Amino acid sequence: MTNQLKFSMNETAYLVLADGSVFEGLSFGGEQSTYGEVVFNTSMTGYQEILTDPSYSGQIVVPTYPIIGNYGINEKSNESKQIQVSGFVVRQYCESPSHPTSTSNINDFLASQNIPGIHEIDTRAIVRKLRSSGVMMGAIAIGISPDEAMEKIQSSQAYNLTNFVQKVSTQKQYTWSKNSDTSDNKESLLNILVSDYGVKYNILRILESKGCKVTVFPYDTTSEELLNLNPDGIMLSPGPGDPEMLDHTTKITKELVGRVPIMGICLGNQILAKAFGGKTFKLHFGHRGGNHPVKDLQTGRIYITAQNHGYAIDPESLPPEIAITHINMNDGTVAGIKHQSLPAMSIQYHSEASPGPQDNEYIFDQFIEMVKEFK
Repeated sequence: MTNQLKFSMNETAYLVLADGSVFEGLSFGGEQSTYGEVVFNTSMTGYQEILTDPSYSGQIVVPTYPIIGNYGINEKSNESKQIQVSGFVVRQYCESPSHPTSTSNINDFLASQNIPGIHEIDTRAIVRKLRSSGVMMGAIAIGISPDEAMEKIQSSQAYNLTNFVQKVSTQKQYTWSKNSDTSDNKESLLNILVSDYGVKYNILRILESKGCKVTVFPYDTTSEELLNLNPDGIMLSPGPGDPEMLDHTTKITKELVGRVPIMGICLGNQILAKAFGGKTFKLHFGHRGGNHPVKDLQTGRIYITAQNHGYAIDPESLPPEIAITHINMNDGTVAGIKHQSLPAMSIQYHSEASPGPQDNEYIFDQFIEMVKEFK
């Protein structure tokens, strides 16, 4: 949803929210106005990973950290093949980054894919608004008036009515093979299939590093097609949007449960819960950042986690055979589930980090152990 307009960098621009709030700043990055759900992220680092995370498809992201871009852009920090956010709103961006791996700056990175940004704006006020009123649709208006942007917001489709997974999922299967050490021992590798709802590259990197042959499939690949490949396990990836839009994906997952070990992350967690008959609901302003405490109810240990989701599982909707394994310590929402007798587990947070704490990679080890026990 864009309105093509040529402009010079640092032209007056506006962030317009659906409730009528208008914040004035200066433009940078791409040369167009943009529309999407406005959300905030509390991470202090990792802006490149955030920009390229498919779970942000259809969203305008507001980092709470005041300066963005100081260590530049490098070739290894992308989490997908392109920028995924609709727009980027920052207090200040760094035009001259300093880091030995940097090959570009954030302005050029955004401009290269025509993703608009706005800076010199009061991000604290925006976050206070979103925390009190909840996330909402909005626009970065460049070359058009706030009133014109509001008209477009009002005529745009609501975020929860769009199937963003269909937009970001791979169109055809592919094998992830970046590590020559594991690819040399193909016969001993675990055959793990990844249902791509908006997978991040670091999930694939970690699985490969732990001795897995990793093949990624479109989100709507049927259960029969997946099972015909004799998988040792299936990963349900993170992704964008409302899980209630994905009934067909839920049906596929339901057909897989009990026939092959399954692990879900973020949206994959919600899809697995729905496959068991659970329901989800929209959070007031979501969980997005690298500092969210989660309690592992099996060990009693609290982990600091990376999170990026706007929906959560309704615990009252889960059947008795589903155990809640993790809870978010900030608001008590479900952060992980496990079937009592079948090989199926999932977490709401991002154990792959990127960006965020790397303390939670043990979840992948639990998945692999479950896969080996099932074999």
